[in-house]
Amino acid sequence: MRHDRYPRVLLLAAAAAVPTLTLMPPAQAVTARAALPVAQPALPVARPADDKPVELPALRGRIGPDEDCTGPSAVTAEAEPWTRRALGLSRSWQLSRGAGVPVAVVDTGVGTAVPALAGRVEAADDAGQDCVGHGSFAAGLIAAAPTPGTGVSGVAPQARVLAVRGTDLRGRSTGATVAAGIRAAVDGGARVVYVGQALLDGRAELTAAVAHATERDVLVVAPATPDTAPVDGATHRPDTTARPYFPAFVPQVLSVVDHGADGSRPSNAPDAFAPDLSAPGDAVVGGGPKGSGHYIGSGSSLAAAHTAGVAALVRGRYPQLSAAEVARRLVAAAYPADTPRLDPYASLTAVLDGSPAKAPQAAEAHVTADAPKSPRTKALAITGAAGMLGLLVLGAVAVIPRGRARGWRAADG
Repeated sequence: MRHDRYPRVLLLAAAAAVPTLTLMPPAQAVTARAALPVAQPALPVARPADDKPVELPALRGRIGPDEDCTGPSAVTAEAEPWTRRALGLSRSWQLSRGAGVPVAVVDTGVGTAVPALAGRVEAADDAGQDCVGHGSFAAGLIAAAPTPGTGVSGVAPQARVLAVRGTDLRGRSTGATVAAGIRAAVDGGARVVYVGQALLDGRAELTAAVAHATERDVLVVAPATPDTAPVDGATHRPDTTARPYFPAFVPQVLSVVDHGADGSRPSNAPDAFAPDLSAPGDAVVGGGPKGSGHYIGSGSSLAAAHTAGVAALVRGRYPQLSAAEVARRLVAAAYPADTPRLDPYASLTAVLDGSPAKAPQAAEAHVTADAPKSPRTKALAITGAAGMLGLLVLGAVAVIPRGRARGWRAADG
């Protein structure tokens, strides 16, 4: 959904709606990116009781044919991630937690045994098994419940998750598989559809699938770029050139790119082609397909997951809004930048020109014509009369001396 199609509307939200990007130590802010399926190196992000450095394992977007499936992480991040502070979730949860809003995750699957998602995952076909782990990670960013002893949680912790497979078991996808996943998600009752892939092929199929979602009033959110740049066949080096990826480039899709703790993107990240929004997506901490441990990952797909969570918050607070109105709200209320930055609290509180979610107007006051004269009314009348008398006295003091001086004659000529 190209944000330049929506003119900037009048925002009457409080100044508190402007987000603050919370900085974190440089060691946490930097993450390496490599062409898939090579995993990113783990980063030191937490310390156990004995104060020795702990590294979180890296999130994978796909796995090789001979690699084992991703298992539970043995490491738990106790500190609150920078992403949660940057998104201002504590304030947003006072207004909405996305209760009951069904969000589809069209990705590598979602583990149904993830503790932070317990009781809120419904899987289509075999999507309850996640060999790669990316879909479970994204689902956690969207809807994981807060867990005691850790600051990691999803954006909409009371939303429901519909797991839909958009890849094969190893994480490889095509336009046809993602398009089929979008259609299945819509037909399965999703109100928000998150897509984890950014593809160069399948434009026609994906455009038709998004049209199906639009007809059913379902918002589709997708990454504007892949998490790692494709490798150039001639140079064998990552090609970061900006280009349209699908389904993000379909006009009705909310297209999202990632940023880091300082608001910028890593220098080796793929350049984005006309994204609608920017959201936290670098050095992101989240859960795996099993257990309560954590992984760390980076990329636009994770920024899109955060955005899908905010869409669930908005649909939970304003169920009367259409999918297009929800997208417009997220873009219009975003923090102004070259690419507007997602602001959950402003999305929930901003008063937009022409929006059905405008604040109610104060009731017009009516005064009875023959209202009885109460003591207060009488006192006001007496005070008013005294004031008029005082003005007359002051006028006389000024006029009478001048009149006497002129012999009480009219002014000449």
